[in-house]
Amino acid sequence: MPPVPHRVDLALRGSAVLDQGVVPDALLLITAGTIIWAGPATHAPAHRAEQSRTHEGLILPGLVDLHCHGGGGASFPDSPTAQEMLTAIREHRLHGTTSIVASLVTADAATLRAQVGELASLWDQGEIAAIHLEGPFLSVERCGAQNPEHITAGDPELVRELAQIAGGALATMTVAPETEDAEAVIRALAEVGAVPSLGHTDSSSREMTEAIALATSQLRSEHGRSPRPTATHLFNGMRPIHHRDPGPALAALDAAATGDLVVELIADGVHLDARTVAHVFAVAADDAVVLVTDAMGAAGMRDGQYRLGALDVTVSGGVATLTGGESIAGGTAHLLDVVRHAVLEAGVDLVRAVRAASVVPAAVLGLQDTIGSLAPGRRADAVLVDPGLHVVDVLRAGRVVRP
Repeated sequence: MPPVPHRVDLALRGSAVLDQGVVPDALLLITAGTIIWAGPATHAPAHRAEQSRTHEGLILPGLVDLHCHGGGGASFPDSPTAQEMLTAIREHRLHGTTSIVASLVTADAATLRAQVGELASLWDQGEIAAIHLEGPFLSVERCGAQNPEHITAGDPELVRELAQIAGGALATMTVAPETEDAEAVIRALAEVGAVPSLGHTDSSSREMTEAIALATSQLRSEHGRSPRPTATHLFNGMRPIHHRDPGPALAALDAAATGDLVVELIADGVHLDARTVAHVFAVAADDAVVLVTDAMGAAGMRDGQYRLGALDVTVSGGVATLTGGESIAGGTAHLLDVVRHAVLEAGVDLVRAVRAASVVPAAVLGLQDTIGSLAPGRRADAVLVDPGLHVVDVLRAGRVVRP
């Protein structure tokens, strides 16, 4: 641990989720937006703080959402400018998500180029952590809220083109293993430094296992962001499990059990039963589950009519579905809501649930040395919550996030 200067900007004290678990009386020392010391207050080095604060609840690391389409009435796939997209970023930031991956949906190539270009400018400004492309190389049978008109066979050259436009921001892309030329897409993603995320698939268990193996070998040979691929919102957008046809979900869960795959879970009480969430955490290896929102523009908003890409969405009782249909069209929760549901409803261990929404997604992005934990050298992102895991305050780079 580097030496601590005598004078620091902020000393934040309280029970905190640190790398070693919950520390009942922890102290964080923050200077210039960076954590320079974290640990038991009784072990803290001598210092003088410009500002001191004691929090009576719990201090969590700033949350990292690996899969988010929007919020606050704004949608990344539907906002024509980066300025409008900021509305969604600020909505989630106010609720504890200090690092957000902006997710797009299936669209034609020209639209994807334009949207990636806008998001790349937000990445340059440090407003988003990365970009996720959910399509267009998906299964029509398992497209969910994706527009089937724009689902296509795999196109590795389009992957390379979009990665070039992104300028380093493209972190992950969802692809169905059975898609024509999926292997070429997986290879291209690893080549450009993006993580293949397997999902929206009607594949067999064998096809999923083979795709996981290919993605793993390619990521390790390219030494990219992460040595492990991911599965896009496990169970959702996948062929259902049957005892004579286990399908892709059980193959993904098998890989998570050995720690070879990171599986996304939308543990919001809508997309998955709480017992399913508990089972996945019980089976998966440590740090092989990531909690996500899959949030769309209605997150933090009232029931009503919204858009997701080219499709109309109706939100009723907080549940988003395609207008006139039954397919769930993304989430309406914030990531802290998902963590709370996993802990209080599914019975997931608090530390493990918090890691699944902070440390694990940071590692998928290759940003584990920058964000995702309350540790020296990390950006000073923290979520101050009450005993019920509701947000009290949010710090990003050491500053309180304001509306």
